[in-house]
Amino acid sequence: MSASILAAGLLMTGSVVSLAQEVPKTADQVARPGGKLPGDPKIALVKVADGFLDPVGVASARDGTGRIFVVERQGKIKIVTKDGKVNEKPFLDLTKNSPLGSEVQTGFVEQGLWAVAFHPKFKENGHFFVSYASLPFNGAHIIARYTVDPANPDVVSVEHANKTVKVIMNIPQPYYNHYGGGIQFGPDGNLYIGKGDAGWEGDPLDAGQSKNMLWGKMLRINVDTADDVAYTIPKDNPWAGAYQDRMMTLFGITEEGFSKIHMGARGEIWSYGLRNPYAFHFNKKGDLFIAEVGQNHLEEINWQPASSKGGENYGWKHNMGTNCHPMTGPDDKCPIVGVLPAAEYPHQEPYPGAEKLKDGWGCSVMGLGVADYAGLDGAYLTGDWCSGRVFATGWDGSKWQLQELAQTALQFTAGNNDEDGTVLAVNCNCFYLDDKGAAANPPGALWRIVPADKVPAGAEVAKTKK
Repeated sequence: MSASILAAGLLMTGSVVSLAQEVPKTADQVARPGGKLPGDPKIALVKVADGFLDPVGVASARDGTGRIFVVERQGKIKIVTKDGKVNEKPFLDLTKNSPLGSEVQTGFVEQGLWAVAFHPKFKENGHFFVSYASLPFNGAHIIARYTVDPANPDVVSVEHANKTVKVIMNIPQPYYNHYGGGIQFGPDGNLYIGKGDAGWEGDPLDAGQSKNMLWGKMLRINVDTADDVAYTIPKDNPWAGAYQDRMMTLFGITEEGFSKIHMGARGEIWSYGLRNPYAFHFNKKGDLFIAEVGQNHLEEINWQPASSKGGENYGWKHNMGTNCHPMTGPDDKCPIVGVLPAAEYPHQEPYPGAEKLKDGWGCSVMGLGVADYAGLDGAYLTGDWCSGRVFATGWDGSKWQLQELAQTALQFTAGNNDEDGTVLAVNCNCFYLDDKGAAANPPGALWRIVPADKVPAGAEVAKTKK
């Protein structure tokens, strides 16, 4: 067999496997802790800036200025300049722009301002988008567009914000948790939105599997519309034309034709069967990684190839990763619904009644970004909210691997790629049941993940256990 055939990544029979990345087909192909990536990469977390109140999001405008935008849960976005200084005035402040004072609901730790995403043509149009829980709309999930003031590109005043705001989506939220909240522009120019199953526990609304609800999904919309149109549904979304008023016809339609009719299906849906996709990221090829916050026993990382036409079912609430839901013990037997994750890791209690793991691998996976450096070769970095571990999910040439890169004392909340491709991460001190409030918890910080041998002289580095 020639080397050229192997290099092409063609799926071969016998002992030779595909060199191309692929979604696991069986549970034993899903990566778990203990894996090793080629070259055994080493990293360090270098502090960029600190003093942020409940930082839960970070982004680059990719406009050549080197600015980093840190999202504070209370409803503010702060600018960190290219030399690491934090501007005194917020870039955006939503805590003063409504008759109630704040536009943002922060009553529970999962509520607040979560994310900012800059339009791919931000340098030309000045548009940026935010995702948050709304106080005036009783905790509803709002996606809104704002426009910078060319005369003051570092500060969007309250007056300018209220003048330029455009509401893109207003999604009611029946419970105060499982919002999702992440937003990213894909390589196709569409806006992708991670939407949680709307809360409580165990998906009591059966939202994950219902195509009639926006909850429990990845959404995909086109926001390049006229000012009086909030958004449009891309025609190639999997259920873009599934629901439309039509006359009932019994004959003359094929079975395939009937299979495409889903009355009530929402065209905004890109994929479904998700519990709480708080963070997700695209790599340079257009592949999508989704950090899926799990229930009580398991966290998962999903992977969707750039060639996907959408429509994947990630299994919730029938499955959590490769496990049954509800999980009752080590010998549960249930069918796998839909698509398996690329990787998963257990909590301290891997299943009910099990002996607890010494430290526990974690409790809540937070997507950080895709690393094309430090020998990671496009691996997806995630940090855990409880354990402080940093994992890399990557392809070793024949299968997925999940390698632990570090265990810190940081409570990771989010991350993103900077303009130069390095992965940024933020941590808060916003504990779930001991939350003191979005503006009263101990401050958090912004970090840059670098190769272990590339730490700048004199830089402060996050302490690790190993």
